[in-house]
Amino acid sequence: MIFEQFFEPVSSTFTYLLACEKTRQAVLIDPVESETARYLAALRERSLSLVYTLETHVHADHVTAADTLRKRLGSKSVVHRDAGAMCGDLLVTDGIHLAVGLLDIEVRYTPGHTNGCVSYYVGNSIFTGDALLIDGCGRTDFQQGDAGQLYDSIHNKIFTLPDDTLVYPGHDYRGNKVSSVGHEKRENQRLGRAISRDAFIDLMANLKLAYPKQIDVALPANQACGNTTLKQSAS
Repeated sequence: MIFEQFFEPVSSTFTYLLACEKTRQAVLIDPVESETARYLAALRERSLSLVYTLETHVHADHVTAADTLRKRLGSKSVVHRDAGAMCGDLLVTDGIHLAVGLLDIEVRYTPGHTNGCVSYYVGNSIFTGDALLIDGCGRTDFQQGDAGQLYDSIHNKIFTLPDDTLVYPGHDYRGNKVSSVGHEKRENQRLGRAISRDAFIDLMANLKLAYPKQIDVALPANQACGNTTLKQSAS
């Protein structure tokens, strides 16, 4: 498998390029609009054809590049059917498998940060978006967030994977790039050490986090798959 991890520093967002070495078909997980030129260059340099852009959820901290890439390259936007982005070309549910060349990408429904969150399980790696972060997790106080649901999602859909499964999150703010299921089960500051569901819900209810800086721009744009023209027309 061809793999590349991109980092967008303003929102500390990771984007992942995955591709089949044989067919040269590729996907981008959580592409950021401002980084489109980097993705196009990476695809061109490797002679890759972009088949899908895969969203882990409707983001509140950056605008997705899904619509721009769809127009430029003909790729299809993939989002969960409950994400609130009916602009997606493929609205997926839990357990769906996407074939990209010889790659098998399993969709795992992991709501709680938002009600439309998914993680993508590929080989020995899981791409967790904002559900599970390295030594943390996504907030649950907006976009239909639900701490109990997030706890269940992570324990049932991620922590049940083998301990050596690699965890690639949607963000990191401390210079980390990858973790493992085993590490997060043991050491995660919010979810590790066998914390109880009730204790986790109480912890999340008392974080007192600041209002997301870009939500008023990013959320409506991403509900249109990053098409800011549609966003502006709707407003």
